[in-house]
Amino acid sequence: MSDDSRLILYKLKFDDGHTIEFPIHLDKATNDFLAVLPEPAPSWIALECHQCSNCPLSTLSVPRCPVAANLLPLIELCGAMVSYQSVHMDVYTPERCISANTTAQRVLSSILGLVIATSPCPHTEHFKPMARFHLPLASEDETIYRTSSMYLLAQHFLYKDGKAYSLDLDGLRKIYAEMQVINRALANRLRTAISQDAAVNGIILLDLLTQSVTWSIEDGLDNLRYLFKPYGVGAN
Repeated sequence: MSDDSRLILYKLKFDDGHTIEFPIHLDKATNDFLAVLPEPAPSWIALECHQCSNCPLSTLSVPRCPVAANLLPLIELCGAMVSYQSVHMDVYTPERCISANTTAQRVLSSILGLVIATSPCPHTEHFKPMARFHLPLASEDETIYRTSSMYLLAQHFLYKDGKAYSLDLDGLRKIYAEMQVINRALANRLRTAISQDAAVNGIILLDLLTQSVTWSIEDGLDNLRYLFKPYGVGAN
């Protein structure tokens, strides 16, 4: 890849000693995942295959699901992984290396989240700012903090541009509601493409995280409120 791309490299080592590398090249200007789609492409990436009920795209103009097409290299590499297979993960970004001992489904959930966020789907592109500061194996609290911060920073930029903005989180709740639809349709799509369950369970983990963020938003992010006492939050 050229100097116009940014590399995030996942290296996986399994208990039996074999290793897998999955490089993710992102366009520096657009933060798009740069994938090369082989021809002929498998039928499961067609837009009409388990197409999301909230999909605004037309098969006439977009014959392939943009998310599924970007996931194809990952599924071809890891589609036979078993969910609870132990794995040592090293993730190399231009800034640092992050290592962890975990399971195949958690690693795939992390990669899936990054690829989905950097795909040209109208519903997933809202997550591109988070993808630029990718955090592998993010916890529930980390995800809640990062997504709400991302959304409110977007509102700041809208305000600076003189456009309509909102400091409540109704818009973020709507984004996550759309993502729940996508996650479930994508899990059905992947079931037609793989021989084992790790990738599907990775999507299920993403969906559970999506639900937890939605619940936290509905509760007013109260579990994070205590962190902001230095700003006067909660003070009388």
